[in-house]
Amino acid sequence: MQTFQTSRLFIQTPEAVFAAIADPVRLARWWGPSGFTNAFEIFEFVEGGRWVLDMIAPDGTRYPNESVFTRIESGRQVVIEHVCEPLFRLTITLDQVPEGTLVQWVQVFADPVVAQAVRHVVEPANEQNLDRWGFEIGLSTASR
Repeated sequence: MQTFQTSRLFIQTPEAVFAAIADPVRLARWWGPSGFTNAFEIFEFVEGGRWVLDMIAPDGTRYPNESVFTRIESGRQVVIEHVCEPLFRLTITLDQVPEGTLVQWVQVFADPVVAQAVRHVVEPANEQNLDRWGFEIGLSTASR
């Protein structure tokens, strides 16, 4: 297994949900697992743009990250290639549904051995990330 996926139903429109990705100030508030903060160095939110940041753990440990936005479809989808270890592709898809927006979060690791090694961190962290995103946009319904 090298793919982790989860979903969440947000009561907001796809445009409102997307806005919390496109704005670096808002994104920095919710990106990452519970207790983490972010320091963005580069945030070029265009296809081919770079995203360089440190994720900062509650104990102050800094985790450098670098990604490239490989696809951005406003209000619909963002694909992020994490280009430093561990290598993975994150596809975030927003589907309009009668209740609001169904977010599909699919993270595919390049190496299945690495995926298994980090599974115990990735699975709960992805859920926490979506929880924090929901708070940023004004809460959500919690469907997993």
